Amino acid sequence: MTPARPLRIAVVAGEESGDLLGADLVRALAARTGHEVELVGVGGRHLQALGLDPLFDGSEIALMGVSAVVASLPRLMRRLNETAQAVVRAAPDCLVTIDSPDFSLRVAKKVRAADPSIPIIHYVCPSVWAWRPGRAPAMRPYVDEVLCLLPFEPKALADLDGPHGTYVGHRLVRHPGIVAAAEAQAARARASDQPKKLLILPGSRRSEVKRLLEPFGEAVRILAARGNLFDVTIPTVPHVAPLVEAGTADWPVRPRVVHGDEEKWQAFAEADAAIAASGTVTLELALCGVPFVSCYRTDPVIGSVMARMITAWSASLPNLIADWPVVPEYYDGQLRPGRLARYTEQLTADTPARAVQMAGFAAIREAMETDRPSGELAAEALLAVLEKKPG
Repeated sequence: MTPARPLRIAVVAGEESGDLLGADLVRALAARTGHEVELVGVGGRHLQALGLDPLFDGSEIALMGVSAVVASLPRLMRRLNETAQAVVRAAPDCLVTIDSPDFSLRVAKKVRAADPSIPIIHYVCPSVWAWRPGRAPAMRPYVDEVLCLLPFEPKALADLDGPHGTYVGHRLVRHPGIVAAAEAQAARARASDQPKKLLILPGSRRSEVKRLLEPFGEAVRILAARGNLFDVTIPTVPHVAPLVEAGTADWPVRPRVVHGDEEKWQAFAEADAAIAASGTVTLELALCGVPFVSCYRTDPVIGSVMARMITAWSASLPNLIADWPVVPEYYDGQLRPGRLARYTEQLTADTPARAVQMAGFAAIREAMETDRPSGELAAEALLAVLEKKPG
């Protein structure tokens, strides 16, 4: 049930994206209940601005890559135990673990074992629909509700005998930059006699940028050699911008490298097409209405292992949401610059290939649309769990 006193919420959020989701949820809880929300646990600057005094810096659990995790394993185990013990001592109305499943779900499991009366909600469905599906039923004993960002995830959890899931929407659907870019795309006139505007999006991690810049650059060379007139913009992040600039210095069309939000969304608003690394950016492109090809090149050793573990029919979020292949995917051995160049030509003109993607993007926006912001829907789902709490 919802208490008359201030709500006490335990939270575990490591990534910046999870910290933002948590802050939206807390603000919505306070507005909906009229109660102050007391926070305990781990989170970043957004949750700290709402009163969280973190047990430790959340970046400690936001690790990427096997080597980074192995090197930090003793410290992670210590932090895991510290977090679970602090949550149990705080006796919160519920625990909300946000993303970072390898850490946060282990905290949830320990909390459930120590105090089964604490409701546990996990925010951001682990990608059990893509790989390691056994994680879904494994969550059931210690996760009461999963708040899902993608519309197909509640059914996927049910099909895999996982915890109950509720679709609460995705922050990107209402992101001001995406909304503005989508409106600009819908309104812009595409002149056939002007240079096309091409986005190149090689990723935000140094490893993926290194693997993708070469085939992307060769695709640009082929496009130029085939007589295409186009300008290239590469929105990136500051920590890989020097790598991008060095890696594109010999391209026949020198790209404009930008790494601010305002410049990024302006580039999305003006783009005719994109060549993009597979990831969240593909959903951004789809919501903005920019047709693209999705690409990835895995580490040869890790890729061979992952290929045997992946169960999803597509690695592209837009395709999974639409439930049909809206965008082409070129990975590893299929990542041939000649294919990228020729498909990109089709996307920059009024062709059936472009029309198919635009129709698919409209269906994706419709599937992801919610009547309220995601934070409000997440708060509603959390309160529904609390109403079932005995006493």
